[in-house]
Amino acid sequence: MKARLNLVWPALAAGAVLLAAAGAAPAQSAGAWMAKVGVNKITPDVDSGYVSAPALPQTQADVGSDTQPILNFAYMVTDNVSAELALGLPYKHEIMGAGSIAGTGKLGTAEALPPTAFIQYRFFAPQAQLRPYLGLGLTYAYFQKETGSGQLTAVINTGGPGATFSIDNKFAASFQVGATWAINQRWFADVALIKTLLKTKVTYSTGQTQDIRLDPLAFNIGIGYRF
Repeated sequence: MKARLNLVWPALAAGAVLLAAAGAAPAQSAGAWMAKVGVNKITPDVDSGYVSAPALPQTQADVGSDTQPILNFAYMVTDNVSAELALGLPYKHEIMGAGSIAGTGKLGTAEALPPTAFIQYRFFAPQAQLRPYLGLGLTYAYFQKETGSGQLTAVINTGGPGATFSIDNKFAASFQVGATWAINQRWFADVALIKTLLKTKVTYSTGQTQDIRLDPLAFNIGIGYRF
């Protein structure tokens, strides 16, 4: 009986090790899906052109930042290459006077919706607790609900009817650096920094135009789940 037990215990131990290994199979490997929720702050790095004539010389604009919830989905194509789609709610940005009209206050607001598709390279082995990654993406910057203020009218259409404006929608390249930290086999924390190279054009109801480079920098942090 004792001899049988001596044979059984090693077998049970080996089975336990195999089960543990199966349960600890790397989830961030080829074929895995991941979903992440978090918050994202977008801060435009504005290089503003001048409003075309007739306008006060060197009339420029600046754009404020905004923070909104985000939702990301990723699929591991291989153990190191993944595809990710970043979605979220519209960001509402305030537009302020700059250049010769700096200090004039808010000229208007606009909402931006920038869905982005990334191809990413994730470093280290799939089972590593920390996995830094780099991403190259394509962003579609969609603008809506552009609303001019009384100050905008005073600047570009003095004495006339209320001025309005529209911003051209554009595709832009995005560059991403980030990292995931495995909390356990399913849950992970994620942080990422994204730089988008975005140049667009503003058209005012008065017929004037303005080229503007926004080049936003986004910082997001979230919690994810691996399927």
